Amino acid sequence: MIVGITGDIVYKEPSFVHVDVQGIVYEVFISLQTFSALAKESTSLFTTQIIREDASLLFGFMDMNEKKMFTRLIKINGVGPKVAMAICSTYTPSQFATVISNKDLNGVKKVPGIGPKGAGRILVELAGFDVELIGSGDGTPSSSLAFSQATEALESLGFKKDKISKALTVCEGEDTATLVKSALKLLQTV
Repeated sequence: MIVGITGDIVYKEPSFVHVDVQGIVYEVFISLQTFSALAKESTSLFTTQIIREDASLLFGFMDMNEKKMFTRLIKINGVGPKVAMAICSTYTPSQFATVISNKDLNGVKKVPGIGPKGAGRILVELAGFDVELIGSGDGTPSSSLAFSQATEALESLGFKKDKISKALTVCEGEDTATLVKSALKLLQTV
């Protein structure tokens, strides 16, 4: 599994880039967000590799949160890599987290290739995922891990995902225990 790629940019278009890694040129599909952040000569991308019967595809991201968003989206029934890339091109992870937390059906329908039924399915499947996207805004793995672990812990205590996400976005803390404690204080007063 290829999880990252670093090399010289040989050719680029808004939807893909060719990266030369020590003489081997890889075609990596990218979002418009990543395209606008690419340097002119060399790059380092987080990648997701999808292997199908007829192809082995690489999807690259400058931001780890964008990769997480893409990976989570392609797990939804009816959302393939093309639609997931359209979402990544339309919204940054923080913008998409806002769309999820507001349950903004029209915001999801703005993405090319998504109708009302698909938009509804995406919002239902991603309920609570906004906490991970917002919580890991600094891009550090420990921060996002702490937020996801705190979310799981609070869910196991019987709290609803929407209330958990609202509470955790207000909480400050670096580790899971601190986040759970401060979220519990907020959730018990609601």
